[in-house]
Amino acid sequence: MIIKPRTRGFICTTSHPVGCAAQVQEQIDYVKSQPQLNGPRNVLVIGASTGYGLASRIVSAFGAGANTIGIYRPSSSTEKRTASAGWYNSAAFEKAAEEAGLKSYSITGDAFANETREKTVELIRSELGQVDLVVYSVASARRTDPNTGEVFNSVLKPIGQSYTNKTVNFHTGEVTSVTIDPASEDELQQTVKVMGGDDWELWMNALQEGGVLADHATTIAFSYIGPELTHAIYRDGSIGQAKNHLEATAHKLNDRLSAKGGRAYLTVAKALVTQSSSAIPVVPLYISALYKVMKEKGLHEGCIEQLQRLFADRLYAGGEVPTDAEGRIRIDDWEMRADVQEEVAKLWNELNTENIYDLSDLEGYRQEFFQLFGFETDGVDYEADVDPNVEVPHLR
Repeated sequence: MIIKPRTRGFICTTSHPVGCAAQVQEQIDYVKSQPQLNGPRNVLVIGASTGYGLASRIVSAFGAGANTIGIYRPSSSTEKRTASAGWYNSAAFEKAAEEAGLKSYSITGDAFANETREKTVELIRSELGQVDLVVYSVASARRTDPNTGEVFNSVLKPIGQSYTNKTVNFHTGEVTSVTIDPASEDELQQTVKVMGGDDWELWMNALQEGGVLADHATTIAFSYIGPELTHAIYRDGSIGQAKNHLEATAHKLNDRLSAKGGRAYLTVAKALVTQSSSAIPVVPLYISALYKVMKEKGLHEGCIEQLQRLFADRLYAGGEVPTDAEGRIRIDDWEMRADVQEEVAKLWNELNTENIYDLSDLEGYRQEFFQLFGFETDGVDYEADVDPNVEVPHLR
């Protein structure tokens, strides 16, 4: 099959196995070029197939020599469609880990389901004994409560009043104005149920009760704050309410784990091109301006560079982990530098359809979007006939 990208809005419905494997190898090579970490030994990554979850798994394995278990959705290929990028990423990771002599296992299923948790606890018990790092990196638009069966749906909306600002179609470069109506109280509550800390806490409960969480274990989840420019749609919006709940959950888990030498942190990361960020109005335009400024200043990082810095300079640097006044780990510090934000704000005021490619890195944004699915990757022949059927070596 010759696989080409097919898009529908901010979604790419095809993925390229060779391109995804090349992207994973590039991240592995980067981590191996860095000093070895004195890091975790056995790691569970919930939401492990893309973005920060995948990067966490790669840094753990190839930076610290850790054994890993990854949880993600089942999405293998069929006769009519390719597998997901996450499936191809995980297959490439596990093959590389096996060649490096590292244990790695995948469990595919609904990360919100009790059945998935039970299966994971049994796998940890039989293959690893205990885990000393748990990375929670689940991004979803919908969650089914595992105990009641109630279905919740998240929304990306402001709170209190409508919000109007510039946005961009990153496929065409057209800059337009967008107005988003505020979320209802029910939508806010549902968004917190999906993207808040309830599921993270259920996972930690299951691991502790199953006896597979090491006494000194660390757990992290990811959040974003960003500049005032995006607050209405993100930090002060419906998703921000969910992130506040996630942050409160981090404090709650930290209080519990610290009794046995453990710790829990919310990690605030920088703005990056992800499937999730592509879906948020205004944000792709902001990221395009941010990328231009940060690349010009030599400050740009992708997921793998962010996670390498998190592990090397924060979590496993030795001594007390540096946090802000609210106890959060900040790896968005370069994005939020005053000089960076001042230049981004200046560009923002000037951006329009005519100058978008001159004043921003929209082309870089667009390329990174397609690279999420294995396309536009250097060294890959996209005219070659490839087999879309790829097996994950240690799938459970």
